[in-house]
Amino acid sequence: MSKPILYGHHESGHSYKVRLALVFLGIEHEYRYVDVMQPREARRADFRAVSPYGEIPVLVEDGRALGQSDAILLHLARRTGRMGGEDLDLTAQWLFREANRIGISLPNLRWEWHFMGSADEGLLGWLRTRVEQDLADLEAALAERPFLLGEELSVADLAHAGYLWFAEQAHVELGGYPNIRAWMGRIEGRRGWEHPYELLARDAEG
Repeated sequence: MSKPILYGHHESGHSYKVRLALVFLGIEHEYRYVDVMQPREARRADFRAVSPYGEIPVLVEDGRALGQSDAILLHLARRTGRMGGEDLDLTAQWLFREANRIGISLPNLRWEWHFMGSADEGLLGWLRTRVEQDLADLEAALAERPFLLGEELSVADLAHAGYLWFAEQAHVELGGYPNIRAWMGRIEGRRGWEHPYELLARDAEG
């Protein structure tokens, strides 16, 4: 049986959360860098052949390609019975919320500030309001328990944290969220943790 293959990019928090899950679960895999700054038709041919939507991340396992980061995380939890696999309904609930909330607001705010350099003030204000509400909700949830599902780290945590290591690039200050900072510290303390720019570098081992 061949190793799973993960296609990703170091600027993608969605790719990062999947690779971090693979590392924390101890799943041997091959990581392949995709230059998503290129037009879709210019990206590496093996990626274009398997990507369901032309986007990253994509996990290829046993000849089957799966896209969308939270779908991949749910698959990994289900397959291993770990990191949320013990309660797939609750895990799915958190993953779907992440996809609709902070998984939209923070990446888009970062995109406008870090990559576009300027944006309509109305758009920036709307995104910032969303981010602040999402962080407030996350801060409140983490006041009650060390991780989102309880005492143990899960893929729901990795999904919500995926873009938080890029917060400064979105002009978001996390100092006012002590529960979030402590939670991120607990994730960073796990064996195998690396910053996205290291774990997903062009020449990262996989």
